[in-house]
Amino acid sequence: MTKTVLGIIGGSGVYSLDGAKCSHWESVSSPWGKPSDCILFTDIEGIPIRFLPRHGRGHKYLPTDINYRANIDCLKRVGVTDLISISACGSLNEKLKPGMFVLVDQFIDKTFARDKSFFGSGFIAHVSIADPVSPTVVDEVEKAIKFEGILYQRGGTYLAIEGPQFSSRAESQLYRSWGCDVIGMTNMPEAKLAREAEICYASIAMVTDYDCWHHKYSNVNVAGVVKVMQDNAENAHRMVKTLARLFPRQHPACPIGSDRALEEAVLTQPESRDPLLVSKLDAVAGRILKN
Repeated sequence: MTKTVLGIIGGSGVYSLDGAKCSHWESVSSPWGKPSDCILFTDIEGIPIRFLPRHGRGHKYLPTDINYRANIDCLKRVGVTDLISISACGSLNEKLKPGMFVLVDQFIDKTFARDKSFFGSGFIAHVSIADPVSPTVVDEVEKAIKFEGILYQRGGTYLAIEGPQFSSRAESQLYRSWGCDVIGMTNMPEAKLAREAEICYASIAMVTDYDCWHHKYSNVNVAGVVKVMQDNAENAHRMVKTLARLFPRQHPACPIGSDRALEEAVLTQPESRDPLLVSKLDAVAGRILKN
């Protein structure tokens, strides 16, 4: 079996990790451009962890400007087998109150200004995103959240919008009519790219507000979001430490094939592949390129 290397992508409010030992930040190069930041190499509770702040330390990047391909590629290059995405979100469901964690299991992608695939003309692959998260990873995250006594819901649909503006009231009501549970700006195309890179992925959406649909609450504003975000970040740090203690030391095979997603996805025959694109896929598709 493959040794587990646990990746953590920290969203708004989560820019480093507490309780990390023997830590150092390391610059990792990617043929897809510059990632959001250096990667924190560390060890928590005896498990290797690679942490990347999605917006960069100091929150430098808008959701649209994040280089999602470089982020996922770099995490793959440093050996990440299982990836936990932590992000702030708004609630579109009255039951999901500010401060709650939602273990997302579905996504609707309404972003439009981002590169969404590692593949393209000259090397074509179509992975399934029908089940976007790895249930085995979600199981372990749920154990950690329960242990820490954090209020949560397992399952929910995350609507990804382009941003950086929050929704209009009409948009918020429309998204609720679609059955969406939370709304954010960063989990797409991140989840899609993790699947293409054969990394088992799970998303923790931390609720900060009720978007703007709820008549009992004021419209979304940064000051209100930041206050809840700080409490959420403290819970996230506790959860990560417990998760590191509980997570299997050997990477468990994904029951839905997240870690084998490219096996039946590639259409372009070897003799027809673009050599330049192949060279850029050395980490993401390295397993199948060697076969």
